[in-house]
Amino acid sequence: MLTAVKGIFENGQITLTEKPPVNKRMEVIVTFIDETPKPAKKRKAGVVAGKFKMADDFDEPLDDLKEYM
Repeated sequence: MLTAVKGIFENGQITLTEKPPVNKRMEVIVTFIDETPKPAKKRKAGVVAGKFKMADDFDEPLDDLKEYM
């Protein structure tokens, strides 16, 4: 059985923030999640310019959808 339970690790101790759904001794796996916000990378405009081409009739209705229009 795999079940996730949230908790807080602080000063070498783990404090569970919810009650586990088991009453007996069980093996556990602890995963640490770094919730520190990562700074957004600066995006550069025009990086993909000229790398693809759209058809001239891109905005025209499709023949396959005529019955729905």
